[in-house]
Amino acid sequence: MKVVFMGTPDFAVPALEALAAAHEVLAVYCQPPRPAGRGKKARPTPVQARAEVLGLAVRHPARLKGADEQAAFAALGADVAVVAAYGLILPQPVLDAPSYGCLNIHASLLPRWRGAAPIHRAIMAGDAETGISIMQMEAGLDTGPVLLSEATPIGPDDTTGTLHDRLAVIGATLILAALARLPDLTPQPQPEAGVTYAAKIDKSEAHIDWTRPAEAVARQIRGLSPYPGAWCDTPAGRLKLLNARAVAGQGRPGEVLSGLTIACGTGAVAITEAQRAGGRPMQAAELLRGLDLPPGTRLA
Repeated sequence: MKVVFMGTPDFAVPALEALAAAHEVLAVYCQPPRPAGRGKKARPTPVQARAEVLGLAVRHPARLKGADEQAAFAALGADVAVVAAYGLILPQPVLDAPSYGCLNIHASLLPRWRGAAPIHRAIMAGDAETGISIMQMEAGLDTGPVLLSEATPIGPDDTTGTLHDRLAVIGATLILAALARLPDLTPQPQPEAGVTYAAKIDKSEAHIDWTRPAEAVARQIRGLSPYPGAWCDTPAGRLKLLNARAVAGQGRPGEVLSGLTIACGTGAVAITEAQRAGGRPMQAAELLRGLDLPPGTRLA
């Protein structure tokens, strides 16, 4: 098929690679390069970087609301557009331009977790599973009918990082399956029951409140790992917490019980991976060799 691909971050790269190997990718749309690093030099997005290696034409308009951009998109003559975490709202003329419309690779089992941060929110809410939905796009926020979906369990040690990578691969496989069967697939409207919204993660959510139950704290840590990263303050400086599990334990909220096991409002969490300011991620045992946190220390 003649495909236009629209995506920006790492999540979209496996789908781009799969489509480029199996179909004719007419153009790749992504967000414009942004200043990054110490020199604030414009850096291409992961999708742009990969598209250029694959020899694909890249376009990165700042918006798609103008008639000229919409006409340029329509002139490509695509059979279908595939969208994966693109980052721009698609106006109706863009949605209508390809013969089969625009298909979105969404990282949840719709209608649960429509919106910006479905992977984070699924882990933080304690969901037992999530997945990928291939959705026919329409004007509403992730409201379109679903063509295909595939579930994956959320394991007790899954972080947003590990789940992100697994879902990206599932998305690449599922979009190929959808395109192979596209003329014969019947879009299924999303039910009204079970709709939830995955609001964008705010950095204010990252500070650990040790008075919460241990299960909630552990899910917060895993759901915000690796970005933006849950954190707490210790006598030795700020600590970014990257993985944890709820365990038995009792003490004052924020009290170190042993090693990196910290008391919560109920129960305790064992921090299994963390990172000091300016340092690299470390497993708990390695981190504690250079971090003095004797039992009774209070974290804030």
